[in-house]
Amino acid sequence: MKVALADLSAQYGELAAEIDTAVRRVLASGHYILGEDVGAFEQEMARDAGRAHAIGLSSGSDALLAGLWALGVGPGDEVVTSALSFFATAGAIARLGATPVFSDIDPATFDLDPDGLPITLRTKAIVPIHLFGRPADRIATELPILEDAAQAVGSTKLGPLVALSFFPSKNLGAAGDAGMLMTDDYELADRVRLYRAHGARPKYEHHVIGANLRMDTLQAAILRAKRPHLARWNARRRANALRYHELLAATPLVLPADAPGHVWHQFVVRAPKRDELRSFLRQREIETEVYYPKPLHQQTPFARGQSLPHAEQACREVLALPVHPHLDDSQLEYVADAIRAFY
Repeated sequence: MKVALADLSAQYGELAAEIDTAVRRVLASGHYILGEDVGAFEQEMARDAGRAHAIGLSSGSDALLAGLWALGVGPGDEVVTSALSFFATAGAIARLGATPVFSDIDPATFDLDPDGLPITLRTKAIVPIHLFGRPADRIATELPILEDAAQAVGSTKLGPLVALSFFPSKNLGAAGDAGMLMTDDYELADRVRLYRAHGARPKYEHHVIGANLRMDTLQAAILRAKRPHLARWNARRRANALRYHELLAATPLVLPADAPGHVWHQFVVRAPKRDELRSFLRQREIETEVYYPKPLHQQTPFARGQSLPHAEQACREVLALPVHPHLDDSQLEYVADAIRAFY
């Protein structure tokens, strides 16, 4: 039995008629950049989240960039974030000429540890990560906070300024790159809209140096077809995660805890003999992934000899098991049986 970490073909098969209709509608319209579907998707996402503004962008990485840009982050500034995240979190900070300052994680949650953050007089903002779909703890601070919610689309526990990703494997995924920034702050939203179109308003009248950060109309149309199914898919992810808790309770794995608003983008365990287990599962056609094999403070552009032991230990132990909404119970049991057999 083959068990995929994500099954995008199954998702397309479920919604092929709706997606094909949406794509044909856009192609026939001839409006491929900021067409009607972009505005409609923005309104739908804002309504679902109870936000005043949702701005469609070209990727989750660019959503982080645009959010930091709108907050005024630039050269000489520091932005505090977690050492355990995808490179884009720190990359967006560095692209603006600011310095990412890495904090260690809470070993129980993998989230940014809110105690003892390395805040200085140069700290301009904080970027917590809702890693693996689990909402991060709130941080008591007057500093601006941009939440990296790339892995938490559909969570009910997000803060006032969040960056989303619609990378294909996300809980709500496009057929390519797409992202979004959500906020209730009109001025922030207005700046993001200005930045995403080379700083032009109206066309050919440029007020700032922006960039091309626009969401493609085709991606917006595909996301609109999928959006009504997000809550159901997230509920299925949670059911799969809780089933793993039943099936794997007696194994040596350290299982991730549930939490309010958790959307289970990944089911990430701590595994003794992680690499050997992964090889064992691969031989049985069970896909897994390591998120992430190296913490951000050890990546070449940011390596300064810093020691963050909790993040480093997590990178040696974490393993993501399939938890996507198109798994059936026999596949979950097959994964659990293989893990029990290994140990």
